[in-house]
Amino acid sequence: MSTLTRNLSGSREMFKTYCRRVEVPVLGEVAVPPPDKLAFYAGLGVLAALQVIEWPLALVVTAGHLLMDQHYSGLVNGVGEALTAA
Repeated sequence: MSTLTRNLSGSREMFKTYCRRVEVPVLGEVAVPPPDKLAFYAGLGVLAALQVIEWPLALVVTAGHLLMDQHYSGLVNGVGEALTAA
């Protein structure tokens, strides 16, 4: 199996994980992360609400995790590796 094919199949799995969507009145259709990620984000929110950590820190940590878990990063990596190998 080529690197591109392996990464494309991985991105399909990530897409299936994030395929749950919720209609939010102001924002429109929003993808809902898996339950373990929701628990993590809720925990950060609770810590910030109880002032255990500051709000800016909670926002930075959340933004970092969202960037790390981008839906299509496997697809981009696969295309890049395939172009490098060619």
